[in-house]
Amino acid sequence: MGSPDHGDVADVPYYAALANYLGYAVLICFGYLRDAAGRLFRLQKYRTRPGYAPLLRDFDDFYTRRLYHRIQDCWGRPISSPAGAWIRVVSRRFVRTPTGLTLEVDVPRTDGPPPACSADDAAALARAPSRRVLNMGSYNYLGYAEVPGGVDGSVLDALDAYGVSTCAPAAVGGHMDVHERLESVVAAYVGKPAAIVLGMGFATNAQLLPALVGAGCLLLSDALNHASIIMGARSSGAAVRVFSHNDMVSLEAVLRAAIVDGQPGSGAPWRKILIVVEGMYSMEGETCDLRAIVAIKKRYGAYLFLDEAHSIGALGATGRGVCEHYGVSPADVDVMMGTFTKSFGAVGGYVAASEAVVAHVRAAASGVLYATTMSPPCAAHILWALSQIAGTDGTTVGATKLADLRANSIYFRSRLTAMGVKIYGDYDSPVVPIMLFHPAKIAAFSRECLARGVAVVVVGFPATPLLLSRARICLSAAHTRADLDRALDVILDVATLLQIRFHRPSLLARMVHAGRVLRGVALGLGGSSRWVGARAG
Repeated sequence: MGSPDHGDVADVPYYAALANYLGYAVLICFGYLRDAAGRLFRLQKYRTRPGYAPLLRDFDDFYTRRLYHRIQDCWGRPISSPAGAWIRVVSRRFVRTPTGLTLEVDVPRTDGPPPACSADDAAALARAPSRRVLNMGSYNYLGYAEVPGGVDGSVLDALDAYGVSTCAPAAVGGHMDVHERLESVVAAYVGKPAAIVLGMGFATNAQLLPALVGAGCLLLSDALNHASIIMGARSSGAAVRVFSHNDMVSLEAVLRAAIVDGQPGSGAPWRKILIVVEGMYSMEGETCDLRAIVAIKKRYGAYLFLDEAHSIGALGATGRGVCEHYGVSPADVDVMMGTFTKSFGAVGGYVAASEAVVAHVRAAASGVLYATTMSPPCAAHILWALSQIAGTDGTTVGATKLADLRANSIYFRSRLTAMGVKIYGDYDSPVVPIMLFHPAKIAAFSRECLARGVAVVVVGFPATPLLLSRARICLSAAHTRADLDRALDVILDVATLLQIRFHRPSLLARMVHAGRVLRGVALGLGGSSRWVGARAG
């Protein structure tokens, strides 16, 4: 099980909470004052055309203009390299336009007229200066986003044989033999009778859940489930109940009450009840309590949908996800979903289940019927990566990557704990949330890290609760020990500057924690040559 620290606002230091609320209050007050002044003195900009209602909802528009646009440089940075352990970030600058602040690529000035370009201008990107920085933000868990020596030959062969795109949904000419092979390999890898693959990971949840549940059904969703699950649940027509994050008491109470009460109004029994959880929560770095969830779903006759977007390829001795991680049989999970955009360095997603369920999804899901299928070269890349991860290629490349990822995760987290910053999640999770709390520190942490040569992802409201802003570090098997030490040195420097070292543990606590880490290494990381070599050095 994961750490009990999973984003509870009660865990926020009082002074951090007070500063957080004051910071948002100041930003909002000044934003409304500027809007009021704008309506008085810049009527043309703020006035709605006669006869038209406002196109944008007021507070959403306000939040975007007055809060997000001030720190928009922390997101959407153009990259001019593969998303490997090191990346090249293209320089941008703020420009004031009649509609407000915007960003444009920082193209060097010439003697001629100033270039009119944006981040979307390919020619400008080619001329703009870039900087090589350490990438601590991409979901490149096993390092397949950047393949040393170039992509495998099978990927280039698929490009020659099939082209870049199928240009059609599966039912009308878009389903190719490479997709057939991928579906067969994925089903065997995760331990299910059948599987179906899609070209977009987000759509795998958002467009397939409505094919599984509808009117008269009940969907029980973890409070911290991904937006794709929320969108799929809302569009399904099923009733939705939310239980507290990873809280089995809450899940059982909500499930029992739903069974007792039945459908609203009529009290009729639910047609079916589907529990939806994630294998590893991408904002928390915490795994679901899968054993307990399976026990509850069996006790009450519910179905279980498991989203393994972040856990497949990253957890388990052979990368088979949270089922392998906790020793749960895949047969106990009714529907297993995952994506290829993290551990596999590609695009798309899959759903694995019984042959009957997969056949129904293939015939009823909008993401299958109307969306273009996965690019064949991407399918070939996933097949090649899976062969390494599963060890069917006859090498130990995949096993070494998995061991290195776990070793990196344990080492990085132990160093952060000793540093005194507040982190959430399991001790061996590659997703590491560093809590910032204060809104001003969201941009400051991102900018200061980038200035020191480290690219990080920062997240705030509304993606997280108001008080729980954070930086989210994603570790990779491609990171060397030198890379991690460099990142830790920068984070220590920035954390000290921003005063986010909220609790430095005592010497005794650090010794106990180090002992636990070393015990975990001895039990689970014997196969990692890089870890052994680093410890010996």
